Amino acid sequence: MENFKSNVFDTTSNGKPPLKHEEKICPNCLRSFECKVGSISLCQCTKVNLSLEEREYLSKQFSDCLCYQCMETLAFEYRITKSYKTITWKF
Repeated sequence: MENFKSNVFDTTSNGKPPLKHEEKICPNCLRSFECKVGSISLCQCTKVNLSLEEREYLSKQFSDCLCYQCMETLAFEYRITKSYKTITWKF
């Protein structure tokens, strides 16, 4: 029976329990979302394609994960703001 108990809890080769998904609160909109750090390829954040500049922009404003909707919105706002800065207004 002792062997059974140890095998139940030792589910990985290194003896550590597998990483689990966790509920997080988006620091921008305060919505609840599931962060899948244990299986990052399934996480909602992988749906958003961010450039290095966009990732740096978001990381300067937020120290934790954002929900998918906020990542999309803030990345779009960054791109729009960046494009406005390149426009030369001559009248």
